[in-house]
Amino acid sequence: MLPVIALIGRPNVGKSTLFNRLTRTRDALVADYPGLTRDRQYGYGRIGPAPYLVIDTGGVAGGEQGINELMVEQTERALKEADVAIVMVDGRSGLTAADEHVADLARRHAKSVWLVANKAEGLETSTATAEFHGLGLGEPVAISAAHGDRISALMDEVLAPFAAEGVDAEADAEPGKALRIAVIGRPNVGKSTLINRLIGEERLVVYDQPGTTRDSVAVPFEKNGRDYLLIDTAGVRRKAKVHETVEKFSVVKALQAMERAQVVIAVLDAREGVTEQDVSLMGLIVERGRALVVVANKWDGLDADSKRKVREQLERRLPFLEFAQRMTISALHGTAVGDLLPAAEKAYRAATRDLSTTELTRELEQAVQSHAPPLVRGRRIRLRYAHQGGRNPPVIVIHGNQTERLPEAYRRYLVNRFRKAFRLKGTPVRLSFKSSDNPFKGRRNKLTPRQERKRRRLMKHNKR
Repeated sequence: MLPVIALIGRPNVGKSTLFNRLTRTRDALVADYPGLTRDRQYGYGRIGPAPYLVIDTGGVAGGEQGINELMVEQTERALKEADVAIVMVDGRSGLTAADEHVADLARRHAKSVWLVANKAEGLETSTATAEFHGLGLGEPVAISAAHGDRISALMDEVLAPFAAEGVDAEADAEPGKALRIAVIGRPNVGKSTLINRLIGEERLVVYDQPGTTRDSVAVPFEKNGRDYLLIDTAGVRRKAKVHETVEKFSVVKALQAMERAQVVIAVLDAREGVTEQDVSLMGLIVERGRALVVVANKWDGLDADSKRKVREQLERRLPFLEFAQRMTISALHGTAVGDLLPAAEKAYRAATRDLSTTELTRELEQAVQSHAPPLVRGRRIRLRYAHQGGRNPPVIVIHGNQTERLPEAYRRYLVNRFRKAFRLKGTPVRLSFKSSDNPFKGRRNKLTPRQERKRRRLMKHNKR
């Protein structure tokens, strides 16, 4: 399973800053679930030798009452769910009673603990960490989350036990292995009903109450000579709908299941339309580069006007999913469910397709001929050749000059050209650009004395 790292500490020690640094994002592509605890966020870590999930928890000071008491309960649950707890303290403010309370929580509930003294920029390490040895959590590590100081070194050490356990997505794409499909969506959108319909038996508990599934359940089966592993995940919901602590952390299992899957079936409730939670989940799927099929369930019974509104919402609220196949089904009655597995297979084949360098370069040349890149400071951006840099999702590496100046609109144009040319429906396509050095850079310094005199005469003549 993907390792989980929980950031805990008293308020205002920099947990959210470190979270943003580790996930390298501050925008909506972080799965932001307000209400699992106050200010709780889930994201995928991008700094370190192994992939991982990171959780930003609410600040705990001790002596909480009322709603703040629930924050403590949820932090305890986070510690039990996490593989590693990073206890954060303020290296400038020094040790407080709240820090001791947090350290006590970590000792009682965490599997593994790292003590981090934040805000240590400009301070001697001994000055920033001196007071915190008494917490009994090991040697404190001085960092600066705001400036990025020593963050990479910290994560190298924290993730060292997990670095050799990562799953190679391309190695898992061997023919003959069961295709792993994660079924993800909000509670009560019909995920378990859909899986039961696909396998043809009542394997999973289905009940008309949100939150029946509390964990990820793997269901192996065979159909038309093909092995599948369907992963039914617990629904992810907003705070106002969550009442039991155990359910609040089911999102961890859902995100781990998505990480191990080769294809994701994202289920929406057509009767409720596209919600903010749906958009957040879709953003995470795209961020992880998963092949995707978007399914609007409970389509039966909607009138023509309601169906039109749902289709408009899909276009308006999920424009970043133009690559995904969209289907309308009824899991309860079986309408169009038979088309779902072929759609997942098609998305998987697109995600793992081998792309020829010759064909990629030819398509790139045709794209440039049809619509040339813009001029930058009077110079044309040159795109010379392309080759495949990865699979699942497909990565296309394009070589040229000034590629870092290529506008986002032109990048989208290239993605659409490659997707259409190579039939990459159902998977994100990522472009990576490599700029070559200017071969004429510094050439003036290599002119002979005679050439230099001639160049100066020409410049003087032009000024006249």
